[in-house]
Amino acid sequence: MKGTTSLKRILAVLEVFSEKHLEWTPEELLAELGYSRPTLYRYLKYLKEAGFLISTPGAGFTLGPKVVELDYLMRKADSLVLNGTPYLKGLTATYPCTALLVRWYGNKILCVASETSTVNPVSSYPRGRPMSLGRGAIPRSIMAFLPRARLMPLIAENLDDLRAVGLGATPNEIYARMRQVRRAGFAIAHGEVTPGAIGIAAPVLGDGKHPIASLCVTIAGHAVTGTQLDTIGERVRNDALAIGAATGSSAE
Repeated sequence: MKGTTSLKRILAVLEVFSEKHLEWTPEELLAELGYSRPTLYRYLKYLKEAGFLISTPGAGFTLGPKVVELDYLMRKADSLVLNGTPYLKGLTATYPCTALLVRWYGNKILCVASETSTVNPVSSYPRGRPMSLGRGAIPRSIMAFLPRARLMPLIAENLDDLRAVGLGATPNEIYARMRQVRRAGFAIAHGEVTPGAIGIAAPVLGDGKHPIASLCVTIAGHAVTGTQLDTIGERVRNDALAIGAATGSSAE
């Protein structure tokens, strides 16, 4: 049990790094984590020796090259990426768009693969950047397929954003809109994440029931009509189902 606790505390050091806080000094880490100074310096030594952190004299710690190495290995092994990439290429060959595969883990969503066929892609979320759960077609396509007991707390946590994009005034109204997305099989969002961009997303169901990811097309609003949006939505939904089936098979 002691080893498990130590591991959690070491991992907590890595968890503090974010886009808003890319570098941490030891003093900042002490204040943030509440560890004793000897414990923190021991953990920093372990992480630095393993390549997870790097530091420069007189500066703080940043994430190290081991993270890049693991990312490369993940892309070579992740069945979602391997099975989904041909569909990303197919979508970008058909439409002037960016196509993304977005992993759902814990209560987070993260782009793990993307392709684009436009000179200036209209997407605010490149590979590796976490996304908000309150805005856009991607989180909506996943949340709509969650059990009510898990969905309602997420609605409550992101209520201000969900209200701001017009999904409803109350959690129950927003839940009803999520049910509409579930019946359609895909979600469409206009300019909620990137101004002028439309997102069309459908869930990737790992076991045929529960979402493990989302497949999304992001396209400029001026490049598509309402009828075309429905056509793209059906294509994305069918591709997402195929990716889910292939990913489930490869995991068995």
